[in-house]
Order: sequence, then C-alpha cells, then structure tokens
Amino acid sequence: MLIAMVSCQPKMQKTVIQGLAQGSYYAISYYDSLNRNFQHEIDSIFDAVDRSVSLWNDSSTISKVNRNEDVELDAIFIDNFNIAQQAAELSNGYFDPTISPLVAAWGFSYKNGDSITPQLTDSLKALVNYRKIKIEDGKVVKENPLMSLDFNAIAQGYTSDLIASFLSSKGIHNFLIDTGGEIMGRGGKPDGSDWIVGIEKPAANWDSERVVQERLFLRDKGLVTSGSTRKYVERNGKRYSHCIDPTTGYPVEHNVLSVTVIAENSVWADALASICMVMGMEKSLEIINAREDTEAYYIFVNDKGELETFATKEFQRLILE
Repeated sequence: MLIAMVSCQPKMQKTVIQGLAQGSYYAISYYDSLNRNFQHEIDSIFDAVDRSVSLWNDSSTISKVNRNEDVELDAIFIDNFNIAQQAAELSNGYFDPTISPLVAAWGFSYKNGDSITPQLTDSLKALVNYRKIKIEDGKVVKENPLMSLDFNAIAQGYTSDLIASFLSSKGIHNFLIDTGGEIMGRGGKPDGSDWIVGIEKPAANWDSERVVQERLFLRDKGLVTSGSTRKYVERNGKRYSHCIDPTTGYPVEHNVLSVTVIAENSVWADALASICMVMGMEKSLEIINAREDTEAYYIFVNDKGELETFATKEFQRLILE
C-alpha cells in the first residue's frame, strides 16, 4: 500500500515592507508562516525613535535636552546615550556624542552652516567632550549648558535593532532590515541560504548612480557602511566630508573613502563604521581586530591615486566570488 507523506511544516510567506523614515528609506523583508503584516507596528517604532532622538523634531527628548529644558528621559534616549558614551570611551573621543555644535556649524545638521573660521572652530570644540556630560538621577547633567548632543551616528542602527527585537518577539527569526543603509540580518531564507547584501562603490558625487562594489553573505549580524563620497559640503570650491574629527574640529582628510563594518548588531556596526571613518584605517584596525565577531572592509585611495580595498580575514570569506 502506498502511503502519501504530507509535510506538517507551515509554508513560510515572504513579506516586504518599504517606506520613508528618518530622512531616508527603509526596506524590511521577513518570512512568516502566519503571513502577518507589521507595517503599523514598524511605523510606530520609527515614530518612537523620532520622538526621542531626532534633532529635526523640536519636541523630541534630545531637542529638549539640548535646550536645557526639564524633560523626563525615555528608554530610547537613555539607550542611545549609553551606547554613544561607550563608543566614545572605546575610541578615546574620536566618536563623541557632544559633537553637535561642530556638525551644525559645518552644515551637516538641521541648522544652516556657519562661516567657519579657526576661531569659531576652537570655541565650538571647547563644547565637545563626552566626559563632561552624564545622566544623573534621571536627568542629563552638563558641565557647560551650551553643550548639545547628537546621536545621528547610531540612531538608524539602533532603529534596525529595535525592529529586529520586535520581529523576534513575534516569533519571526528570518529577516533582513535596512534603515537607510543600517542593516540587521537574522537567519536566512527558507531554503537555508544566507541573506545577500551589497557594498556600494564610492561615488563621484552625491547624486551619482549607485554601483555595487561587492556582494556578500550576511547572517545574524549587523552591517553598516560609512562613507564621505555622498555626504559632504562644498565651501570655496573645496569638498568637506561629513565625518568630523572631534579632536580637531574639522572634517577628516585621510585617504579612506568608505568603511563597511560587520558586528554583533546594527547599532555597533553603525558606531564602529563612524569610528573607522574618523580614525582612518591604521588606527581603527586596532579596535576592529581587538573586538570579537567584528570585521571591516575599507575602500581607500592608494599612493598612486587608485582605488584599493582591504578586508579583514573573516570579512573576506563572506564576499561572493
């Protein structure tokens, strides 16, 4: 007698949610046997992050803190503050969440840029020191009331991780989250294969066509690329990177064009990519190599003016041939 074997395994349905948020795009793919759509819940997560740490929202927690208003700190703000302080300690100040006055002055903020002078840079640099700000008894305490915070270097990575936690809480363990380039991948596809993501080739200008430099596998990691070829300002015919060195007060001018970091989650990939762009390859590799489960891929200009790449050993193994 022939017995038909019927699988009891539920079929995994793919859902894709896309939209605009945080001044950029987002694209989320996940596999769910119940075929649920979490668009509303995910939009609520974006809204919650904006209400907490968006500098473009005048009523956000961070905006009120920067204006020295009495405000109750929410969990999202406290998380971002603590992660930013940890990144600042790790990098010895090359990452600094109090860099907001310099970011605004150079024109990379919600405010228009100022006429930069050495005197202005020095005066603003005096307001940048993560060691002079803390949370105490549920309030932000500043040594100088003119100090202000900026979590933009980690907020999108943090958002990707929040969405990842939400999906996991719903029993979804195979997803790829991309919030403006801050990526978190977990699990893979129903056939057992990993997610595949791309690294963009450095662009000539901010509006240049996007070209993929490398494609690689990603599973259970965060991935973020930080680069200076699309985010810049031009002053008197000179192009300045959005990556500002808190130790000098000026945009970086080294030969690294972009850095892609793979880390345990998206927020740390975000923070470390920013650290690498500010520190340059030689110094930042010391931090990357000292951290377990952290890898990096650099695109830089060599002594001959040619594009060159360098990847840590484990990163190389993830690149598709």
